[in-house]
Amino acid sequence: ALFLRETTRVDHHTYRFARRAEAAGLVVVDDPDSIVRCTNKVFQHELFHRHGIPTPPTVIVHDADQDVAGAVGLPCVLKAPDGAFSRGVRKVDTREVLAETLAELLEDSDLVVAQGFTPSAFDWRVGLLGGEALWAARYHMVKGHWQIARGDGRGRRYGKVEARALESVPEPVLELALRAGGLVGQGLYGVDLKELSDGRLLVMEVNDNPNLEAGYEDAVLGEVLYDRIAAWFRARLDARGGSGGNGA
Repeated sequence: ALFLRETTRVDHHTYRFARRAEAAGLVVVDDPDSIVRCTNKVFQHELFHRHGIPTPPTVIVHDADQDVAGAVGLPCVLKAPDGAFSRGVRKVDTREVLAETLAELLEDSDLVVAQGFTPSAFDWRVGLLGGEALWAARYHMVKGHWQIARGDGRGRRYGKVEARALESVPEPVLELALRAGGLVGQGLYGVDLKELSDGRLLVMEVNDNPNLEAGYEDAVLGEVLYDRIAAWFRARLDARGGSGGNGA
């Protein structure tokens, strides 16, 4: 089996490893389809829209002259389609900065995802494996910042990670995370959601290769979290039997 633990991209060795491993009959996380679907924010927007998954107001920008402010409002957030871990994400507050930032981003990408800004003190993340909830956490924003991670001259800083027992997570959060993740696949995902002050829930994205760090995401389950992932691999290896590819 192959268990990728490096941030994935399609134009990257992680994707090439995943494709080669799957072709050889190995059980793979993250599988190639999950990498493609999770690292493409344009694909996810269209997928969620088609299936009625609630998200912030969103528009796909292909021209700097589009009326983005009219479509999603200000402030808004601009995202590169393949950004990860808060990279390639910019918040803009005025039409002037919006035009400048769009022009800059469109120099490197044919498309940009623009979303209405939805402030919150934390994001929910629900970890899924094989279509079931495995763990949950609340990712708090960096103090004085609007994201859970912030890069500056001193390196990257992160907000507090608060692991939560699944039974303490509101049922609507779990249900929406399962709906959104199920549209992407049956692999290992981290589904990010915002809970607004009026109680509404919005799905921000489904991530492949979610963080699994000692003392953070595993703070509630401990070793049981890793045992369950190992058991998931074992069950699929047993089901595959001796029929896998070239026997690798």
